[in-house]
Amino acid sequence: MADTLLSKYGKYFQEMAKVSTAASKIDETCVYQEANEATKVYMRMLMRDTILPDSGLNNVENFKAFYDAVTKEGKHGLIMLEHYSNMDLPGIIYLLQKHGEDWSTDLADRIVAIAGMKLNESDPGIRAFTECFSRVVVYPSRSLAAFESRDIPEEEKEEEAKRAKKINFAAMRAMDGCKRRGQVIAVFPSGTRYRPGKPETKKGLREMDSYLRLFDIMILVSINGNCLRINPESPDNMLSDLVVPDKITMTASPIIECKKFRNDILAKLPSDCPDPKVETVAAVMKVLEDLHEETEKKLSSK
Repeated sequence: MADTLLSKYGKYFQEMAKVSTAASKIDETCVYQEANEATKVYMRMLMRDTILPDSGLNNVENFKAFYDAVTKEGKHGLIMLEHYSNMDLPGIIYLLQKHGEDWSTDLADRIVAIAGMKLNESDPGIRAFTECFSRVVVYPSRSLAAFESRDIPEEEKEEEAKRAKKINFAAMRAMDGCKRRGQVIAVFPSGTRYRPGKPETKKGLREMDSYLRLFDIMILVSINGNCLRINPESPDNMLSDLVVPDKITMTASPIIECKKFRNDILAKLPSDCPDPKVETVAAVMKVLEDLHEETEKKLSSK
């Protein structure tokens, strides 16, 4: 079996933990968290060690067109990505920087991720890992549902629901600030990493529909290759993920106008559709899946 993230890079995590500054408990006062420059050094070393040299961006012209629309036209930009591992976000930043042009480096610097609070609260090592990129922290609906399913007093459930509401309201305000500053929001519409044999982990979250209403444009990014794989022996322990150096190809769709995309989907739905928001997000996931499969075929034919 491959080395785990902790066994192979435990020294990195110890060093990152020493310079970690992020909050270990999330509330509405700390949802926006800038990247910790001191931890980025270790992340770059890890990226160089695990992402093979022939990795890179595909459809570079689409990334560039997206950047130009954000910086020259003032568009509010959204990047929606497939999600296979905790390397996906640092991976796109790394590959944009590796591309080496001024625009790609600047785009990498503008990315702010939407991140679940578990990344801050679950483990000091994961928190230090997460600090390598800027993020807006949210309370995911799945996490709240899991909390509310526990056998605990109703009062505790009500308090946690209030906490979730406060965090997510503050996160929306923080995201609005990012848009006004010309930053780019990156989000994983599945809300979780894909687990082989569990197709439900590749379904889009209903709340992603709101992002289509809040942004002007988006690109969808498929990810082929995976250098950090979920360990079947301990799938919930992110530090147990298996390190498998791999070629990573990130492919961008053409620019999509968010509101038009959403309205076109809604216009095709029957009047008695039980949940139109689910359908708009399903359409996003279908584009990502098609992009992934098309890229895989091209890579296999080389």
